[in-house]
Amino acid sequence: MSVTDAQRAVLEGWLRRRRTAQALAQRSRIVLECAEGHSIMEVSRRLQIVPDTVRTWRRRFIERGLDGLCDDPRPGVPRKITDADVERVIVKTLEETPKNATHWSTRSMAAATGMSQSTISRIWRAFALAPHRSQTFKLSTDPLFIDKVRDVVGLYLDPPEKALVLCVDEKSQIQALDRSQPVLPMVPGVPERRSHDYVRAGTTTLFAALEVATGKVIGSLHRRHRAAEFKKFLAKLDREVPADLQVHLILDNYATHKTPDIKRWLLAHPRFRLHFTPTSASWLNLVERWFAELTQKKLKRGVHRSVQALERDIRAWLTDWNEHPRPFVWTKTADEILDKVAAYCRRISDSDH
Repeated sequence: MSVTDAQRAVLEGWLRRRRTAQALAQRSRIVLECAEGHSIMEVSRRLQIVPDTVRTWRRRFIERGLDGLCDDPRPGVPRKITDADVERVIVKTLEETPKNATHWSTRSMAAATGMSQSTISRIWRAFALAPHRSQTFKLSTDPLFIDKVRDVVGLYLDPPEKALVLCVDEKSQIQALDRSQPVLPMVPGVPERRSHDYVRAGTTTLFAALEVATGKVIGSLHRRHRAAEFKKFLAKLDREVPADLQVHLILDNYATHKTPDIKRWLLAHPRFRLHFTPTSASWLNLVERWFAELTQKKLKRGVHRSVQALERDIRAWLTDWNEHPRPFVWTKTADEILDKVAAYCRRISDSDH
């Protein structure tokens, strides 16, 4: 039995691959052993398999080549769902809605098409359709969207020399929540349990400035969220940032950032330069990612009986973060972001037509 160089390369590749099925690997060994000139009985002894197995796969390879080593299609029940049936389900899913609901379920689609629920489920999985799921989106209508994206992303990817880039924002209305019943601690086999209702003890606002290069955060807590508090926070930044550095602040378009009092303060402190994110595009501000860390790791499951207790916890978490800061690395260029937004807009426009 002869084996070509190309066939030998494929057979040896099947043997080396870790994820090759054991049955296919054994068939490859049989063919390679036979190709070395060994008899059926000798191959049977060397591989510790019955001679009929060697004989079968040797014959299959001679007749059909490499394809003969693969399993033949197994016989089964003839197909009952035609391509037309599949198309009917897909078109109905994409272009129609049921009379008594906003979206299809497997049961309602099965009733409407006369197929079984499991058949509908298999069709939807095959074509990645999930009518029960939905997502929200919001596109910025800022006329300077492109310019602002390039400005902000440029600061992330190519920051200026002898300057500090700070992402600034406010996390307002942080609630001090106390559960109506004591929290039951976790025990083996039972997770931590807490009552679904709570008592509000007040709110506070965290002003934060994330240093892009190092991940350190300058924070300040205030009970109110006005231009006066923002001005105090700017003064704190002015004190804590070395005087020989220019300061570039990335922030959103909130009204408190643009009041006449703030503009006068900026004129008196020319080393501060403001860079605004586009409207409805707070995802461009890296400090939002840090706020997510704070919420997930400290606030979401926190229990506080007073605003003072809440503020103590936030200050302690901020101190701990600054002891081991972790910067968030921005990876996408402005062109990549704008291309993705443009492609999304084209898909929306095409779906409308």
